[in-house]
Amino acid sequence: MESSRVRRDPRDRRARPSRHRPLLHGTLATVVVLCGTAAGTAYVKTGARPGVRAVSSAAMPSASISAAAGGEASVEPTVDHDVLLAGAMKAVDVEDGAAVSVAVLDLDSGASATYGNGFFDTASIVKVDILAALLLQAQDAGRELTAAERSYATDMIEYSDNTAASALWRTIGRADGLEAANVRLGLKETVGGDGGYWGLTRTTAADQLRLLRQVFEAAGSELTADSRAYVAGLMGQIAADQRWGVSAVADGSGWALKNGWLPRTATGLWDINSIGRVTVAGADYLVAVLSGGNSTKQQGVSLVEAAARAAVSVFIGEDVSGSPAVTTPATP
Repeated sequence: MESSRVRRDPRDRRARPSRHRPLLHGTLATVVVLCGTAAGTAYVKTGARPGVRAVSSAAMPSASISAAAGGEASVEPTVDHDVLLAGAMKAVDVEDGAAVSVAVLDLDSGASATYGNGFFDTASIVKVDILAALLLQAQDAGRELTAAERSYATDMIEYSDNTAASALWRTIGRADGLEAANVRLGLKETVGGDGGYWGLTRTTAADQLRLLRQVFEAAGSELTADSRAYVAGLMGQIAADQRWGVSAVADGSGWALKNGWLPRTATGLWDINSIGRVTVAGADYLVAVLSGGNSTKQQGVSLVEAAARAAVSVFIGEDVSGSPAVTTPATP
């Protein structure tokens, strides 16, 4: 469970102004609705893997024309993955007053998609960011993590232990240390929680995808190969009772994740988040799903898992229920 220490709203941060203004759940819900598109025709995704169906969409793709070897023009549809994801998210049930945002990256092709926007409480997914900041600081100092730091890191990631997270939060310098590391890690939309309230760090799905890329992609990462392997290893050994969220879309044990769940005392509503890497049909995807305003924890878990399925469906050609998507030939 999440610690009661992170259930209260953060104190006024007038001494250190926030770079971003948090949005209300109601506003977020409105934004999510606006991201939808009108129903339309399905089209074929180019470059699909053998045996993989095309993805149904709410809009036809634009096409670029190039000369073939025989002198005839060929049509190469251009896929708008954001539009595809918006269409897939229409099948996801979001209860009144709740909001969800999702970002996904196909590690094979480098293509990505996002849906929804606005800022969400991190709850315990910030623990990955805390560990990344700790490792970056250790790299800079040319040292290994201490035995105590490794013990805290294991408890913090695998068991979501809040006491361990608080200890490492202090070690990295709290919000200031987190934000300094995030500048180097490429996170642009994450604001550390005030004082000891690391669970009230605010972030976006797009920023969490940037964090996942630092962990699971070698190119451009500020983390060394050893640091990346260390974080990924811990995320691949999450306690059995916390194996929900993005792992719902993975093949068997093909996942590495961190979840966050936080009941807000002021409203009684739940923040439910999940980030990680999943392997589906032999391909790897990075997925970040953030949600707020859920009436219960289980309702939020169901929302996050459905959104994760929708995100991956953009690339594998299945709808959120796992059924094959309807396809139609591309128009020349």
